[in-house]
Amino acid sequence: MWRRGAFVSLSAILLALLMVLHRHIPNDIGNLGSLIETFLPWFGLLVPLLAGLAVLRRSANALIAVLIPAVVWLNLFGGLVTDKNGPGGDLMVVSHNVNADNPDPEGTASAVAASKADVVALVELKPAMVPVYERALADAYPYHSVRGTVGLWSRYPVDDSRPVDIRLGWTRAMRATVTAPQGPVAVYVAHLPSVRVKLHAGFTANQRDRSADQLGEAIAAEPNPRVILLGDLNGTMNDRSLNAVTSQMRSTQGAAGDGMGFSWPAAFPMARIDQILVRGVEPVASWSLPRTDSDHLPIAARVTF
Repeated sequence: MWRRGAFVSLSAILLALLMVLHRHIPNDIGNLGSLIETFLPWFGLLVPLLAGLAVLRRSANALIAVLIPAVVWLNLFGGLVTDKNGPGGDLMVVSHNVNADNPDPEGTASAVAASKADVVALVELKPAMVPVYERALADAYPYHSVRGTVGLWSRYPVDDSRPVDIRLGWTRAMRATVTAPQGPVAVYVAHLPSVRVKLHAGFTANQRDRSADQLGEAIAAEPNPRVILLGDLNGTMNDRSLNAVTSQMRSTQGAAGDGMGFSWPAAFPMARIDQILVRGVEPVASWSLPRTDSDHLPIAARVTF
């Protein structure tokens, strides 16, 4: 009787161990650890599958075993499935990877402006399309700065804008000071290099990891105690390779979000690789905005000083 459902029980225990010990999965071969961490929340789908198999096998011990990964998943991600959005906030920010090949940049800009955010960060700006975004956002956002392929638009004055070197050879990150009514805040906009999953090489992310380290150094040296990072980091908060950034900042989605907040791909979001991270301000709400003609969803947050 105890052998009935042994395969399901063993699978449940292995699943629980994978989720608990994911930080110990080595990155030496194909960045396997980072790949698993990127999609770690989806391993929870295996829990009802194993529970169904346990029921089919009529195995009580297998059902008990399935409780172990269920509890582990809830401990890791249970806090993200609820709506923690609160009222109020001193500043609303939006971040959007608009996609360099966006067929309707003007429509995308209008959709972002319709959010009525105070500060908007756009990444993957094709140089030829920058004037389109500038015209479409001019009425709502009188202050803006574009550096390379990233840009910042604001209702409040933007000063001390400068590129941030993330070791790419061209500009995909910037820093500026936004002087909100409650005081100045340092706003970083970044688009880290893309990652790829290849059969012969695994999860290729070395360039992204180096850029993340450089961005982390820049943020660590930031003298303003209030810091907001907006952009596409091409990685999730679980990915250890972004630790240089994520260890010193809080995710608005994790602290005050509505659900998982997956942002990519827009047609069927599977991961939150677009981020709003903060230090020195308090998140009160975080959510995803309706889809535009980009392959990413816009994301938004409200923070209080």
